[in-house]
Amino acid sequence: MRYAQAIAGTTYEFDGLVELMAKATPRRSGDELAGCAASSDAERAAAAWQLADVPLATFLEDLLVPYESDEVTRLIVDTHDRAAFGEISHLTVGGFRDWLLETSARPDAAERITRVAAGLTPEMVAAASKIMRNQDLVLVASAARVTSAFRTTVGLPGRLATRLQPNHPTDDPRGIAAATLDGLLMGCGDAVIGINPASDSPQATADLLHMLDEIRQRFEIPMQSCVLSHVTTTIDLIGQGVPVDLVFQSIAGTEGANAGFGVTLDILTEADEAGRSLHRGTVGDNVMYLETGQGSALSAGAHLGTGGKPVDQQTLETRAYAVARALDPLLVNTVVGFIGPEYLYDGKQIIRAGLEDHFCGKILGLPMGVDVCYTNHAEADQDDMDTLLTLLGVAGAAFVITVPGADDVMLGYQSLSFHDALYVRQALDLRPAPEFEAWLARLGMVDGHGRIVPVDPATSPLLSLTAGR
Repeated sequence: MRYAQAIAGTTYEFDGLVELMAKATPRRSGDELAGCAASSDAERAAAAWQLADVPLATFLEDLLVPYESDEVTRLIVDTHDRAAFGEISHLTVGGFRDWLLETSARPDAAERITRVAAGLTPEMVAAASKIMRNQDLVLVASAARVTSAFRTTVGLPGRLATRLQPNHPTDDPRGIAAATLDGLLMGCGDAVIGINPASDSPQATADLLHMLDEIRQRFEIPMQSCVLSHVTTTIDLIGQGVPVDLVFQSIAGTEGANAGFGVTLDILTEADEAGRSLHRGTVGDNVMYLETGQGSALSAGAHLGTGGKPVDQQTLETRAYAVARALDPLLVNTVVGFIGPEYLYDGKQIIRAGLEDHFCGKILGLPMGVDVCYTNHAEADQDDMDTLLTLLGVAGAAFVITVPGADDVMLGYQSLSFHDALYVRQALDLRPAPEFEAWLARLGMVDGHGRIVPVDPATSPLLSLTAGR
């Protein structure tokens, strides 16, 4: 189907829904690299205007990525809940945007959004996000509620959890333990203590998992740990009796991009089942930790849709959330600025993408977090990250990632520091996960408002963490 929209005396034509979606997307360098972006602000406005009039039901028939050749599309179509869709099936994309904004003002907003979530496809939600302002994305996301649990509960209102990321360029246990101590003393780690290993060695991964589990048991910390090795490595380690809490994998929005990560939907399902079989959770059994990022499909050369046309990176990112949703994970986060300026050029594009990703994931029913980050060759700085962090705190993000000094010395990119988590919790009156906060209170590390207080070096058991390592 061809679409056309006149604006300021010029008629713009769009050859199909794939092209219309791409050209309605707010400007970003990845779509320009892929050759699917609007050529001007006027064309972008015309595409957004036309997209607003597209019925939501169109996305169930006019598939952006072919059903026959893509298992992610088959998952989206085959699991679509027609009954849940019934409440909004009469709406256009613009009407759905209005419904979300109207719903967000109601006292039963969270229940209404949850009720329709299974009837939404990623493409519907992505389309709505393209015609929303930043404040719309924040407002609607703040009204939604998604929780998950393992040893802590993530996503509760008034709470902001953190991943403590103690990476080390040589996987040195002493360095990792020191960074872990630093984060725990700042009240971080309630979402997960997660290490990106420098080595692909299964033995190195197993050693790190044993170390983290020893820390957990030694100090009786209500926490979950994860070493972000490939999912097949983790499955093998589970079979060997290694203490695995969460199973990690990077995922994407097309079958081809997932193949680039070395996974299929069947492998991911096997991993979820393996993790759950251990029954290591105490307050819940969500065991998957999944990571995404705009531009991953283009990086893999797996971004083409119907008719061989490039699908915009934000829509493909949102399709990854269908994969995540099928696995009922504990944590999902977009590493929003990690891939580089080729995909998100500057702070403005990173901020917009972070709000889009969080909104889309949360509306689709995911406990959505964000790695608020950028690479050193992007046109961005820590002030941009402060802005995005604050907006995500207002929007009700489930968690953010924190590293020592905001500088990941192993991955070589800039993220948030432990101090940044203290800032946003204090500024917005947010608290850690309740189980983790109770542990901090037992150690005398928080006041009555859940804020971190200095510890006495002479009495704090945590300060013995690096002893002997």
